[in-house]
Amino acid sequence: MNISLSELGKNKKVYFASDFHLGIPNHRESLKREKLIVRWLDEISKDAQAIFLVGDVFDFWFEYKQVIPKGFVRLLGKLAEIADQGIEIIVFSGNHDLWLKNYLVDEIGVQIYHESQSYQIGSHSFYIAHGDGLGPGDRKFKFFKKIFKNPVCQWLFRWLHPDIGVAMAKRWSNGSRLAQLDEPLTFHGESEWLVVHSKQVESSSHHDYYVYGHRHIAGVHDMEGHAVYVNLGEWVTGSTYGVYDGSEFLLKTFMND
Repeated sequence: MNISLSELGKNKKVYFASDFHLGIPNHRESLKREKLIVRWLDEISKDAQAIFLVGDVFDFWFEYKQVIPKGFVRLLGKLAEIADQGIEIIVFSGNHDLWLKNYLVDEIGVQIYHESQSYQIGSHSFYIAHGDGLGPGDRKFKFFKKIFKNPVCQWLFRWLHPDIGVAMAKRWSNGSRLAQLDEPLTFHGESEWLVVHSKQVESSSHHDYYVYGHRHIAGVHDMEGHAVYVNLGEWVTGSTYGVYDGSEFLLKTFMND
């Protein structure tokens, strides 16, 4: 069921979240976080017209022809239930789950995008992307991303037995993400690379809001009065999300009761 986001229903809202990183640092903590996310989805489904999950839902994901990573049944079941209610679910791949293919599309009915997208939602225009590889710098990551997205490399990886391939990928993925969480995260203002990227896009195509994940620094920042930069934060150490009601965008925290 496709819903026109340019016309929000009465008292309907659009929700945004990113960087759940389900799977780390261990099964117990990931399951605890998954249950919190499911409670959040239960709460917002009461008035949601659409839900954007803006990348790194999973800390690792790879779809073999007949196999997917084990786990996450509560989240997948809840997303299926919400989609069956007619709520539109739009998922962006991130740098940790860039191998999302058609499983969630076929089984749940979500939409999946691997590149930035522009939307007219209510009375405002939105530019939405996970944020990895955008803007200046980070050449090392951009180099490896080309390798990971290469069809030949993916074909070779698929020939590994899932027990071997998934274990190898999880070891690399968990190590890199946990290492990043140990580092201080600082918002660099006008020199923040996603802000720089937003300004480059804005120079040729106006958007009211630029919404990203990836950086794990939740915040809403005015871009010289022309537009608003939003980072949705993450759910490993926090639980922040965005909500748009047709007139304004707010960043909120879902509290663990």
